[in-house]
Amino acid sequence: MAMKPQKIVKILRQHGFVKKSQNGSHLKMYNPVTNVTLPVPIHHDKELEHGIESKILKQAGIKVTDI
Repeated sequence: MAMKPQKIVKILRQHGFVKKSQNGSHLKMYNPVTNVTLPVPIHHDKELEHGIESKILKQAGIKVTDI
């Protein structure tokens, strides 16, 4: 399930995450309800490497079936 970073950011926003900061090629997304901060790699509109998107969603507490 390869995704572009913008798709992951959109999913995170739909689940209450907001942009906290961006440092270089990594965007930090923060959920004020769960107090979780996640880095999302943003590399020139390339798709995320295999497995990265599922790890981000798992850390966010989002099931793949929920998207």
